[in-house]
Amino acid sequence: MRVSTFFFLTRRGILNLGKHWAMTIACIASLSVCMTLNVFASLVEVNVGSMVAYLGSQNETVVYLDPESDDATIQQVGDALAAMPGVNSVQYVSKQDVLDTYRGYMADYSSLWDEFETDNPFKANYRVAISDLSQMSSMSKKMQAIPGVYSVTAPLELTDTFVQVQQAVTKGGRLIVLVLMAVSIITVGSTIRLSVFARRREIEIMKYVGATNGLVTLPFVVEGLTMGLISGVITAAAGIGVYTYLVSAASTLGGLWKLLMGTALVPVANVWPTILVYSLAGGAIVGGVGSMFSIRKHLNV
Repeated sequence: MRVSTFFFLTRRGILNLGKHWAMTIACIASLSVCMTLNVFASLVEVNVGSMVAYLGSQNETVVYLDPESDDATIQQVGDALAAMPGVNSVQYVSKQDVLDTYRGYMADYSSLWDEFETDNPFKANYRVAISDLSQMSSMSKKMQAIPGVYSVTAPLELTDTFVQVQQAVTKGGRLIVLVLMAVSIITVGSTIRLSVFARRREIEIMKYVGATNGLVTLPFVVEGLTMGLISGVITAAAGIGVYTYLVSAASTLGGLWKLLMGTALVPVANVWPTILVYSLAGGAIVGGVGSMFSIRKHLNV
């Protein structure tokens, strides 16, 4: 195919958008809505993952040390914990630190704790933050097996709940994406099919005089790609704009929201490139695939 022919067919495909303008507008609007819902389903998944990670960082695993452990053993335990894959941070808390903490909780009765200064009943421990909450149970068992460890306390039930919520949201979000993607392809295909039906005689004549499948297909693929890219631009603008507003509004909330999310949603700077690329690429793929499925049966003349 010559370059001039390629550009001629490309221009023809773009001009075809105006021949059935009402259907084209309806297709772009429908595709934009579907893709926008896909974007926000993905954003919900990302933010739930962020929430679980934040809550996980707040629920540390406490590794209590054997009261008979000497300084060398305590250091060895700390090194072993820090070397474990999946451990984000390890913080040592001495027996005196624990006593001082409880003394602070009861500042008005701090004198009651004076008798424990010479006979401290608390155990020194390490506070361990784990990156993957789903591994907390298995990692707790590994920590328990380290020489010098007395016991390990971890919020396993709470962690399991967080992980189950994250998995449910992930599965639900991906199912929504697949369903809406299929709807989008059908929508684009219906619009292209209308254009193909109106020009079916022209396509048959072109095939009879020797036109290749590429010459016949290219204008319709360009038409579908153009609708997909227009929808992608609308989706990206709507998604980034609305999400920016939500992030700004969320940062002013307190109470339970701050307890669950820390400060706010995942920053816009972390997600807007993905939204833009996903919207444009998704629109182009859906438009191209919908076009090819619609034109395929008319090529067999």
